[in-house]
Amino acid sequence: MAETKKEPKKDLMKLVENSSIRAERLEFEIGDTVDVHTRILEGDKERIQKFTGVVIARRGSGTRENFIVRRIVNGEGVERIFPMNSPKISKLEVVRHGQVRRAKLFFLRDRLGKATRLVERRPARKQA
Repeated sequence: MAETKKEPKKDLMKLVENSSIRAERLEFEIGDTVDVHTRILEGDKERIQKFTGVVIARRGSGTRENFIVRRIVNGEGVERIFPMNSPKISKLEVVRHGQVRRAKLFFLRDRLGKATRLVERRPARKQA
């Protein structure tokens, strides 16, 4: 009997979550260098600001999915967490595809200079 009461709640949650998921999916992977174009409101004006960095983590699912982008500014590491379905993200462009063997790249936090660079992933070869 307890199961029948929980089922409508789950359906309602899915309905609410599906309404706020973005129509076009952001296509990128861990290790990719991306340009995240975010909308910034300053008073009554709106402008687009670009944040370029390496995607070091993805977590969550559905409306709660987010990703972390890391970049180096003046020798200091800056990380920013972006919700995947945020309306403030106007566009996401993949600049480079990095070759990685892990799901989370937190080890990049300890590295400096050229050691933070990732090897670029080669395109898949076509079968003859």
